[in-house]
Amino acid sequence: MTLTNSSRQNTGDAYPTRTGSTDPNLQAWVDEIARLTEPDAIVWCDGSKREANELSKLLVASGQLIRLNPEWRPNSFLARTNPKDVARVENRTFICSNDEADAGPTNNWAEPSAMRAELRGVFAGSMRGRTMYIVPFSMGPLGGPISQLGVEITDSPYVVLNMGIMTRMGETVLTMIEAGEPWVHTVHSVGYPLVDQSGITRPEVEWPCNDDKYIVQFPDTREVWSYGSGYGGNALLSKKSFALRIASVMGRDEGWLAEHMLLIKLISPDGGVFHVAAAFPSACGKTNLSMLRPTIPGWRVETIGDDIAWLRQGEDGRLWAINPEAGFFGVAPGTGETTNPTAVSTMWGNTIFTNVALRDDGDVWWEGLTEKAPDHLIDWQGKDWTPDSGRTAAHPNSRFTVAAAQCPSIADDWEAAGGVPIDAIVFGGRRATNVPLVAQARSWKHGVFMGATISSEKTAAADGIVGELRRDPFAMLPFCGYNMADYWGHWLKVGKELGTNAPAIFQVNWFRKGPDGGFIWPGFGENSRVLEWMIRRIQGTADAIDTPIGLLPAEDGLNLDGLDLSKEAVDQLFAIDQTSWLAECDLTEEYFDKFGDRVPPALRAELASVRYHLKD
Repeated sequence: MTLTNSSRQNTGDAYPTRTGSTDPNLQAWVDEIARLTEPDAIVWCDGSKREANELSKLLVASGQLIRLNPEWRPNSFLARTNPKDVARVENRTFICSNDEADAGPTNNWAEPSAMRAELRGVFAGSMRGRTMYIVPFSMGPLGGPISQLGVEITDSPYVVLNMGIMTRMGETVLTMIEAGEPWVHTVHSVGYPLVDQSGITRPEVEWPCNDDKYIVQFPDTREVWSYGSGYGGNALLSKKSFALRIASVMGRDEGWLAEHMLLIKLISPDGGVFHVAAAFPSACGKTNLSMLRPTIPGWRVETIGDDIAWLRQGEDGRLWAINPEAGFFGVAPGTGETTNPTAVSTMWGNTIFTNVALRDDGDVWWEGLTEKAPDHLIDWQGKDWTPDSGRTAAHPNSRFTVAAAQCPSIADDWEAAGGVPIDAIVFGGRRATNVPLVAQARSWKHGVFMGATISSEKTAAADGIVGELRRDPFAMLPFCGYNMADYWGHWLKVGKELGTNAPAIFQVNWFRKGPDGGFIWPGFGENSRVLEWMIRRIQGTADAIDTPIGLLPAEDGLNLDGLDLSKEAVDQLFAIDQTSWLAECDLTEEYFDKFGDRVPPALRAELASVRYHLKD
């Protein structure tokens, strides 16, 4: 970490002396942002452990981090945000494509030049009294063929610490940029200057932020500007803003895919190795699946990524994927010894917790971590809490940031520069009715149709007729940087290029309910039984029956040994109700109509095929 200007007295002789960059474009950009935001100091981050230690000491001294008990949680910290800054703000997230139609009906569009003028207004002087940090980072292994570089300018040391965990961050990236590698520009400010235009200062607060928030993507120029929030994906611009919204446009233009997908390696009892990418909307068990502990003997699951995957056709014609992130930014509530013991083990130390509760012994707690809550806690807002308080101790969207390398189930090839070959792609939603436990797509086009129609039920009538659906195609609804219908077309184009090398595609639903309102399928580790069937389908050793909605396991096709499931329950897991499915087809047509003539004809043809076979 190199400090310049008024902060140089804090550096010490051991720090390098970088005060700028030899890349003229990078230096000009940094100078431009500095003139606009007027920081007191500029820091060029090197990604070192010493830098992280210095920043954490700074934040602890200012009260913005609480150091946890090192006996229970070494080198770990707790942050408490402003209650107005606890989640992504989708209504303040903009896609500023040159053409409004390129943003599509699922994105908030703003005219680029008008938005730039608005942003310059709010960013002007936004870093007065603060230090401006230059954070160079790589998404994916350094120098890998699927990896991409970026630079984030931020006035939040909390963001720098998190970026050091979530990306490959530091001096090596600057060297690569100075050698001519392309990079993405990202700018962030918490929007809480400590000095006003007249030079009057105000004290720092525990969590600086601003009521006015902007998370703005300029896909045509590969830029992100974020203002007013210090939280999560609003401020860690490598995550959703770059790795999905900007990268999805890069993928469209360059022939690859940036996806909201986990990546796992499946190892069979005979040593066979298979790689699976899976897309799930929130609250559908994505992180749990990425760290699954199979219940069927001999099978193992290893983790490659829990949130984002970049996929590109390799020289062998197959689809290869990387996890572009270096860490996990996971939701804490619901993560516990019974639901995800691997995640709990990952957080043994070197972890930043945000908005969880503090135990009296200096460790952390959240709902779901243990079956019984402690008798007393300090909640996420710094208030005394007991089990009788009538409110949650941790915020429902509280988080942990931890290096993926600490995960006990991490795969040995998770950082392979060229990625891993993908054997299967899985889509899932949260459906109480209609959608079976598992179905295989008949073709790549049918698989794209499955992905495009992913949904979860807001309501579902008791008689099984489909209720209102919350559509989340490919689990990318908040994250696709361009017109969603064009995105479906891009998937079809990628599939055409892959041809016979394309991975098999499946759809799953762990959440189907029985007449009593309870979940039929036990889920969690038992989901390995569904994954086993998929692998046997790929190998050609499992039979399937063709239905109007896809290929379902033949009778006794799933390995259900040891499960207490009646034949009636299994039948319910795979039941296809003609009336409900025809109603769902009508809803799908209404949904497609929102995108007009940009919907690929192949998807309308798949919809027509489902209808035809349901009526047959």
